[in-house]
Amino acid sequence: MKCLVIGIAGGTGSGKTSIARNIMQHLPRGSAVLIDHDSYYKDHPDLPLEERKKLNYDHPDSLDNALLVRHLHALRAGEAIDKPVYDFVTHSRLPRTERIQPAPVIILEGILILADENIRNVCDIKIFVDTDADIRVFRRIRRDMEQRGRTFASIREQYYSTVRPMHLQFVEPSKRYANLIIPEGGENRIALDVLVEKLMRFLGDPDRR
Repeated sequence: MKCLVIGIAGGTGSGKTSIARNIMQHLPRGSAVLIDHDSYYKDHPDLPLEERKKLNYDHPDSLDNALLVRHLHALRAGEAIDKPVYDFVTHSRLPRTERIQPAPVIILEGILILADENIRNVCDIKIFVDTDADIRVFRRIRRDMEQRGRTFASIREQYYSTVRPMHLQFVEPSKRYANLIIPEGGENRIALDVLVEKLMRFLGDPDRR
């Protein structure tokens, strides 16, 4: 089965996850799978929690990209994968994994998707979600406090020490590798409609198999 891999990158809080999920919702059931880059953070069981909290999670080296690339190739080959499950409260991988079955469309999202050449080479369509920094930072604060049990003080410290510098060094420059740049994130309905229409044509193409 011919497979289409879509890589969706952008700064933290840009709306890339919303776009990925909206695409999933508009495609036929079972025709697409969603892979989040965040699940592939490297595990550090040898470090105590306080030390794990201090690690730079916005640098490309914090992610197990080699494992992700192997998983993407496996899905392309029609093989199921066992995706890691990451706990952002304890900053560690959980013992369990999530079984992901192959599908015609693979949607991959994460801030550093386009910053890694090996990942870029697997993606057929490369998208960068471009949203103003003030909107992104407020979204991140809300997400980290509501979903990841973080305090405002810890979010602020992390933003200035690693998030913002790494965005300027790695995320923003990766925009030049995108085939399509989407402003305003998940609020851009026109861009979403164009993407869904292209994917529906791909799924309905008799030559796809």
